[in-house]
Amino acid sequence: MNAQSESSDGRHANREVKSYALIDPAVKAPYLEFYKVTYREQDAALDRKTKELIAIAASLAFNCQNCMDGHIKKAIRDGATREEISETIAVTLGVAAAAVVDRSDLAGARLGMSFDDIPSGKSK
Repeated sequence: MNAQSESSDGRHANREVKSYALIDPAVKAPYLEFYKVTYREQDAALDRKTKELIAIAASLAFNCQNCMDGHIKKAIRDGATREEISETIAVTLGVAAAAVVDRSDLAGARLGMSFDDIPSGKSK
C-alpha cells in the first residue's frame, strides 16, 4: 500500500484499494469458496466467457467499479470480443432504462394518472 499523509478526517490519501481489507478472514473464506464454485468449469451450464459477460452487467447494475474492471479484463482473457462487451453494456443500459420506466409506471398507477392527465406547458 502507498500510505501518504493523513487527512483531517483520519483517512489516508492516495492509498491503493486492497480487496477484502476490512473483512475478517473467517467471513472472507466462505465468500471466496462460493466465488470459486460459481466460476467452476466442471459440469457448468455456462462457459467462463458468458459468466464474465454476466458479471460485467451485474457490476454495472450494482455500481461496482473495481468488479467491472476485473470482469472486463477476465472477459477479454476468456475470449470476449469488443462487440460482445459492447452488447453486454447495451443490454444492461436497456434494462436500467426499463427500470426507470417501470418505476414511473408504478408511480402513475399509485397516483391514478397518465401522461395525458398532467398539464402541458405547450399552448394548444
